[in-house]
Amino acid sequence: MCGIAGFVGKVKNKDEVLKKMCDRIIHRGPDGEGYYTDKEVALGHRRLSIIDLSNGSQPMYSTDNNLVVVFNGEIYNYQDLKKELEYDFQNNSDTEVLLAGYQKWGSELPNHIRGMFAFAIWDKKNKSLFCARDPFGIKPFYYYENDGVFLFASEIKAFLDHPNFKKEFNESILSSYMSFSFTPTNETFFKGVHRLDAGCTLTYKDNNLEINKYYSLSFPVEKKEYDKTLVEIRNTMEDSVKYHMVSDVEVGSFLSSGIDSSYLVTLAKPDKTYTVGYDIPRYDEISYAKNLTDLLDIKNISKKIGKEEYMKIVPKILYHMDEPASDPAIVSLYFVANLASKDVKVVLSGEGADEFFGGYNSYREEVDMVWYNKIPYPIRHLISKICSLLPPVRGINFFVRRGLKLEDNYIGVNKIWTEKEVENLLKIPVTITNQEITKPVFEEFKHCNRLVKMQAVDIHFWLMKDILQKADRMTMANSLEGRVPFTDIEVFKCASKLPNEYKVTKENTKVALRDAAKSVIPNESYKKKKLGFPVPIRDWMREDDVYESIKEAFNSDVANKYFNTEILLNMLENHKNSKRDNYRKIWNVYCFIKWYQVFFEDLKV
Repeated sequence: MCGIAGFVGKVKNKDEVLKKMCDRIIHRGPDGEGYYTDKEVALGHRRLSIIDLSNGSQPMYSTDNNLVVVFNGEIYNYQDLKKELEYDFQNNSDTEVLLAGYQKWGSELPNHIRGMFAFAIWDKKNKSLFCARDPFGIKPFYYYENDGVFLFASEIKAFLDHPNFKKEFNESILSSYMSFSFTPTNETFFKGVHRLDAGCTLTYKDNNLEINKYYSLSFPVEKKEYDKTLVEIRNTMEDSVKYHMVSDVEVGSFLSSGIDSSYLVTLAKPDKTYTVGYDIPRYDEISYAKNLTDLLDIKNISKKIGKEEYMKIVPKILYHMDEPASDPAIVSLYFVANLASKDVKVVLSGEGADEFFGGYNSYREEVDMVWYNKIPYPIRHLISKICSLLPPVRGINFFVRRGLKLEDNYIGVNKIWTEKEVENLLKIPVTITNQEITKPVFEEFKHCNRLVKMQAVDIHFWLMKDILQKADRMTMANSLEGRVPFTDIEVFKCASKLPNEYKVTKENTKVALRDAAKSVIPNESYKKKKLGFPVPIRDWMREDDVYESIKEAFNSDVANKYFNTEILLNMLENHKNSKRDNYRKIWNVYCFIKWYQVFFEDLKV
């Protein structure tokens, strides 16, 4: 687990520039540094030592010295691949498998890997750079071109120290961010900076950039006997956890009160688990986590997060995120990663279970509300139009939503603002619609049922571009490796076969996963309702200190430049006075403002 950065092209003081780029992401790898430069290329690496502590340094070279690799991630099946590859291995690291595999398979290499990865391989003889990102985008990879120079890095901030990088705000992304709560496109908030999509390779040669997709989701649903399905889930999860526990250093685990982390902890039985909570009981999961670890006879280390430290850390978190993201749970994730980093270098985490196995309550509508779909669409659409004109009281949104085609309305489980609201609030034009962003996914899965379409959208956007990104950034901000056994290629193969009734029923979500976990988890967390990372920001916004902090942001220069601040301030007042629950929209805009101040007004973090 590390940080990588580099560039292709002629640049003055190449060694100095490369070191500055890598120093900017030193938090990703404080254990060591390594560099390779020649006339055409510069490759840099910051190392967090996990496997083969003494011999795994990078950049690493092939035995013929022609290939050079820098790599961020873990190849979980590297020991299996070593048996398959005919290669004179020089060390015990997983990195060397990339060199051997590229020599044998070339651009097909990623298809053979089970793991999380972003890497760049320089071929000296062919003067070409080959890069790849894992199937689900667990590890990040960004790139940028300007004036004949191609840059890449694990984090956008590494580009800030390169003379060819021109830092410009990409305001065209703002409207999409407001609806999705994160950046849903491969364009970023920095003009010209793109992220390599999950499951893609990138080749750069002779100033030409070529991107190819090597992995695509598929849902080959097949209904097996339920008991056999549960056995398959259990076997697959045990196998995934076994692979994710491979390490030369201690592995811990995050632990909440829910099924996902509880299942992982029960299977892995790490010596140490980590939980964060809050003083307000309904937002606190520490007692639930402690109950499980007591039963398993392992250690739980916990921390309660205070309001002041929560608000104070927000600018620093947005710096590490590179782009604005407004899920309040990011802050909780930062603190639990910080807590774990005091003891271990690697932790397990439960990301991916909800998207793969059907864990969101919104999915239950596909079972609960089948009766409403029997009403002819024109009538439902008319009801939707009428309800959209009414105040957004509880229950109205259901009629609005169910009177629209899924393709025209669904952008994921975490939609914040409607497009109409965004148009009214922003002072800049909206240049891309949500439907334009999600259309390729809906087109790819047009023959699937509604629930699978929703899952596909949530995996492509919410999981790949938000959940996994914040998990990577908050762990790496604390020099900690986060591993996600649910977000595994073999686990997805298993989950993608499940029929709808094995995912959701009128009574529950993640039905088959819960029943599979039930036989091993020693308490009742397998049936606990989903909480995510519960955060009391909704309540804190009604208290004077947080209210005043947000009000100050809403009166700032950047707020006045991009927003109709009268609307923002009115929303804030209504929330403070408990007239409306506006906390998600308020937090969404507040996070953007603080992010902008960090990167474009030099707010100290």
